[in-house]
Amino acid sequence: MSQQYRKALAELSKARLSALVVSTSTFGFLAASTSPISYSTLVAASLGTALCSSCASTLNQIVEQDRDAKMKRTAQRPLVTKHVISTPGAVALACTTGLSGGLTLYHGTDVVTTILGVGNIGLYAGLYTYMKPRSEWNTWVGAVVGAVPPVMGYTAATGGYGLFDLEAALLGGTLFLWQFPHFFALSWMHRVDYARGKFQMIATNDSAQGDETARLITRYTYYLSAMPFLTTMSGITSSMFAVEGLALNGYALYVANKFNDDRSNGNARKVFLTSLWYLPCWMALFLLHSKKWKRAIEEDETLDNDGIISYLKLRAGEIRNIGKELCVHEIATVSADIKDGDDSKEGQSGKCPIVFGKAKAQSVADNATIVSNSTRVECETKR
Repeated sequence: MSQQYRKALAELSKARLSALVVSTSTFGFLAASTSPISYSTLVAASLGTALCSSCASTLNQIVEQDRDAKMKRTAQRPLVTKHVISTPGAVALACTTGLSGGLTLYHGTDVVTTILGVGNIGLYAGLYTYMKPRSEWNTWVGAVVGAVPPVMGYTAATGGYGLFDLEAALLGGTLFLWQFPHFFALSWMHRVDYARGKFQMIATNDSAQGDETARLITRYTYYLSAMPFLTTMSGITSSMFAVEGLALNGYALYVANKFNDDRSNGNARKVFLTSLWYLPCWMALFLLHSKKWKRAIEEDETLDNDGIISYLKLRAGEIRNIGKELCVHEIATVSADIKDGDDSKEGQSGKCPIVFGKAKAQSVADNATIVSNSTRVECETKR
């Protein structure tokens, strides 16, 4: 296979986009997994997701090749130039990757994950592609497509039973929201090109000042900023994820507001580039502060035999301990214990008090029950 042909296949499959999709699917799998992990299922989920993504991208370019020919950023795509591969060849590639992707998911994971993967091909190559030249709502449909892969990873890890878990919904919701500042910034930079292709995008139909684009970027960045708090309040991650999310989302909001003040291509590019490193940082921090991973580290005696996942979880535990040592509250509490002469409390200060949601409420309720029972016993003794 020649280098040109391999490059054409990679462009038809949108290899970089497929790699991003696989990374979010793998993230969903790891978020749901506890030891022991099924590596065969993880490989099948990742490979099947990649093949389905390749199929969807290829079908999209088959349909849009005439419009791609009108745009500078897509004028050199394989089906536009037809130097290396023709439309029948692309159809063969789409059929091969779609069929093999569906079979890989079916035999390697479960029915639910398979339906999500195959359904996403139809959603992207069908409804999304159809809507792009017809309605601005195509962006919202495309965001749904991007939200599905982490849910696929989650269902693959849970045998299909985790589809309606709150954690799966929050992971998918995060990917859904992330795509709006990411894509609105990209479409603003290429608004003239999208107009040449006659695509109905917010940016192409916006005012010259980009009022609607700026408003939506800012709005969805604020929505995205709420996700670390929601996962913490739901008891899925520790409180430190919400704290670290303040810094992560604070910068995202900074560049979003900077674009709002000055709607230049340069500022749009900053929003776009921020979104590229924001997502892997968010996923890494989520896993680092995942309570499932924390329980696995503390309780699972099989970690030593769990290969890569064991290594990741042990390293996560080490990083978490380092973070605890650097926590201002932990340092202040330990110092106060030592100052008061109570060395027995050193290192036992418990949790940082930045605790949210029902976990704290349950703790308060449990304490109230203990006090109530103690009082009742005391009263009966006196009686």
